[in-house]
Amino acid sequence: MACKCMESCVVMMEGRNRMFMNNKTRLINNNNKNIFPSSSFSTIPLFVKGWRSVPPPPTNCILSMDVREKSRSTLSECSKHKRVPIYVMMPVDSVGIDTLGVPRIRKIKALTISLKALKLAGVHGIAVEVWWGVVEGTSPMAYNWSLYEDLFNLIADIGLKLQVALSFHSNQHSSQPGRGVSLPQWIMEIGNINKDIFYRDRNGNINGDYLTLGVDHYPLFGGRTALQCYEDFMFSFVDKFGSMIGTLIEEISVGLGPCGELRYPSHPFGDGRWQFPGIGEFQCYDKYMMEDLQRAACQVGKPQWGNKGPQNAGGYNSIPFGIPFFEEGQESFLSDYGQFFLEWYSGKLIGHADAILAKAANLFEIYEAREQQSVLLVAKIGTIYWWFQTMAHPAELTAGYYNTSVRDGYDPLASMLSRHGATLQIACFEMLDSENPPKYFCSAGGLLQQIRSVSKKRVIHLTGRNSYERFDKAGLRQIYTNCYHLPTEAVKSFTYFRMNDRIFRVENWSNFVPFVRKMCTEM
Repeated sequence: MACKCMESCVVMMEGRNRMFMNNKTRLINNNNKNIFPSSSFSTIPLFVKGWRSVPPPPTNCILSMDVREKSRSTLSECSKHKRVPIYVMMPVDSVGIDTLGVPRIRKIKALTISLKALKLAGVHGIAVEVWWGVVEGTSPMAYNWSLYEDLFNLIADIGLKLQVALSFHSNQHSSQPGRGVSLPQWIMEIGNINKDIFYRDRNGNINGDYLTLGVDHYPLFGGRTALQCYEDFMFSFVDKFGSMIGTLIEEISVGLGPCGELRYPSHPFGDGRWQFPGIGEFQCYDKYMMEDLQRAACQVGKPQWGNKGPQNAGGYNSIPFGIPFFEEGQESFLSDYGQFFLEWYSGKLIGHADAILAKAANLFEIYEAREQQSVLLVAKIGTIYWWFQTMAHPAELTAGYYNTSVRDGYDPLASMLSRHGATLQIACFEMLDSENPPKYFCSAGGLLQQIRSVSKKRVIHLTGRNSYERFDKAGLRQIYTNCYHLPTEAVKSFTYFRMNDRIFRVENWSNFVPFVRKMCTEM
């Protein structure tokens, strides 16, 4: 969060902006080939003559299923000569529940100063996680939107736009102790009695960050299924903030798994089980997933395949070499059993997203009839880039992406997104392959290129995000390069992960501001 010196920084920026605008000075040279000027922050210009924070929307309808019907050339054409708006994600601990059980915005004065500074720097909007555990935290269908009503109004008053992430997961493992947001308390109480509503690994360890997709269709939550809980939450959100959708709220991402990403919690962060670059473990051992696996095995006439997941797939921190399931052989991922299991495992994940996004698309389509401005429906996937250059891609397989050297695992996922007119968000935009040790066979660049190819084939839009905090010029330059991979294939937006006190330090701010200005300049 911003420190006290940010107040003087904001005042200085406002005064400098008035001075430049009064003199009608053009503050950004579009012909300048250097993305990051070498001048210090004290001389960095903040605004272009005639610059507006929000460009006029190109259409008056939701970007939904009609998008997929356009040709690839049309999709490419609509991306030409457009700037990439930047959203900055809120601090991880910016909202929470106080000791009295009341939802609160933490450090609201410092947050307000930070938002004003970002606005003056040229940031387009703010990415806000809307937590299930905050809004419906106390009892089923008792929705309390007061915190987000205040927060959205604060952001709107400053002149920023919103990217909203409907978050059905917990962030307790990524927050300081005692400051994270859990799943709703009434969900946790059910989980205390029935631990199989959460994902389990082969040793029975539970991951409480997200409900297992195995309970999607079971009425275990006060007579509702998990899918009905998600749908009711989205309906309540639309009912409360419908007037803001397409105007203030420009993007809505729907949580599909841990960290909001469509994946299994195969690489649990923060509880000591996994460390990079471990291959992770399959997460299919809750009783609901195992019952489904048994049914699937019986349907193919191999009931013995339904007793358990692969038993020769190593552990969380294994490397793939010497692990039979991830090598060539009779008991590998290439075997009949291996193909059956991975088809089932990845298919359940895609089916989970398909069901949730169908409900979301139906809710948001009504804004076309109301002639509201367009809104993007966004789905996030994990960025599993380690061991990408091996034959088996083991870290992707355990996460639920059936992607190997002989099978494109992202094409069926992109095809599903296309049916719902959904945009795909992927991280790792700041990464260079040369920055990772060769012995881990990493390739964030290769993964990103594969995603670009399937998105072009299936006619879906992409948005980008960084995985790790970067303020250095090389990292920011790589983000810019990936956002404008080709002028005709610019991403729809970029989300910077995330706001904190470090972003406002002079040495970082002096790189971040020109990066924002360059990104926001029309191509």
